[in-house]
Amino acid sequence: MATRKRLKPEESRTAALEAARHLLIETGPQAVTLKAVAGRIGRTHANLLHHFGSASGLQKALAQHLAETVCETIKEAVRASRAGLGSPREVVDLTFDAFDKEGAGALASWMLLTGNEDALDPIVETIHELIDEIAPEEADTHSGVLALHETTLTLVLLALGNALMGPALARSLGLPEGSARDRAERLLIGSLARDPAQS
Repeated sequence: MATRKRLKPEESRTAALEAARHLLIETGPQAVTLKAVAGRIGRTHANLLHHFGSASGLQKALAQHLAETVCETIKEAVRASRAGLGSPREVVDLTFDAFDKEGAGALASWMLLTGNEDALDPIVETIHELIDEIAPEEADTHSGVLALHETTLTLVLLALGNALMGPALARSLGLPEGSARDRAERLLIGSLARDPAQS
C-alpha cells in the first residue's frame, strides 16, 4: 500500500484550491464538491472538511483564490498599460477571461443559486482592494478615483454578464461574439482619455 506524501496545512489547502479550480473549468461549478476535490488530490473528505468546513466554504475559498490570482494579473496589466508596455484590451481580456474561461462567473451564480448568500464577498472585496491599491497610481483627485471606481464597476459587470449569457445574446442580436469585449475596450480607452493624469 503506497503512502501519501504528508503536506503542510497550507500546501494541502493550496492543492485543494487548485484542484477545485481545474474541476470548475473542466466540469462546471456543480462539480466542485469536497468529495470530488479530495479524490482529485488523494486526500480524504475529512481532511477537506478540516480546511474548509463545508462545500460552500470550499466554494467561497475558491472564489477568493480566483479573485486574488486574477486581480494580481490585472494589476500587472494595468501598470504595463500605463507604462506603454500593454494595452487596455489586455486588461479587458484578462477581466473577461477571469469570469468566463476561469469560471468565476459560473461559480458566483452557482453559489448564489444554492443559497450561499455571501458568495460574492471574496470577489467584491478583492476587486475593491485592487482598486484601492492602484487608485493612487492612477488618479490624484477625488473625481479621478471616483471615475476609476465607475469604470471598474462597469467593466466587471460587463465581464460577469458576458460570462453568463454574452455569446448567446450577441448571436440573438446579430452581433459578433466579442461585441461586449469590444465595448468594454472602448469604455476603458475613453476613461483613460478623460483622465487628467494622462494629458
